[in-house]
Amino acid sequence: MKDDRSPGSMLDAMRAQKPLVQCITNFVAMNIAANVLLAAGASPAMVHAEDEAGEFAAISGALTVNIGTLSPSWMNGMRAAARSAGESARPWVLDPVAHYATAFRRQAVADLLALRPTIIRGNASEIIALAGGESRGQGVDSRDPVEQAEAAASHIAEKHQAVVAVTGEVDFVTDGTRACRIEGGSSLMPQVTALGCSLTCLVGAFAATRSDAPFEATISALAMFAVAGEEAARGAEGPGSFSWRFLDALAAIDGAAVDNNARVRML
Repeated sequence: MKDDRSPGSMLDAMRAQKPLVQCITNFVAMNIAANVLLAAGASPAMVHAEDEAGEFAAISGALTVNIGTLSPSWMNGMRAAARSAGESARPWVLDPVAHYATAFRRQAVADLLALRPTIIRGNASEIIALAGGESRGQGVDSRDPVEQAEAAASHIAEKHQAVVAVTGEVDFVTDGTRACRIEGGSSLMPQVTALGCSLTCLVGAFAATRSDAPFEATISALAMFAVAGEEAARGAEGPGSFSWRFLDALAAIDGAAVDNNARVRML
């Protein structure tokens, strides 16, 4: 019997459902994030205004919130959407981009954490700082290895009752009880802007499909990204050609290919 929580099975289910994902993300990421979701098989909606963000979250399959280009008006929309997602029992994903950089960002993330995200995805520096540790992050760039953020991720998962994903050269996912590492991807991926932000949106698509299994949904999204990244890198000559090849790889990959090629190791 096929495991309906395997990454490939979840990809097939996501494409069959084509979930609507509300993506409150930054200006830099909007285009690539929308294209990533479309290529993967989901339906993106970049709805962030306070006047409609909450109402829209209630009809979406999932919400993703990225604080990359933050402003007071956007923050109001983020809070409204996150509050509505919680009230409507919709999964939502928080991407705390460079939250340690300014007091405004620190307060924004504190406010959003209080609204109980289902999943938190960040780089190692963001996750270390979110747990109260000293990170070496500079702006949006992580300068800490993923393995140094694993204990912080487990602490955050237990404290906030959320799934936490630390992404980097080897991804780490935990729900505070279970944990796994996911290998793959390409060294070209950090050279293409907003791929991490796009991954947050893809996590939302998988979470919308299996809201009862956010841990497995997160692993599935990261596994699909990693397998597609490896495939795109095979013919790429640099970050430019990798970018369009990556979208093509996301569109071409199927569930069997993800299950056959994903390197997921439970810990």
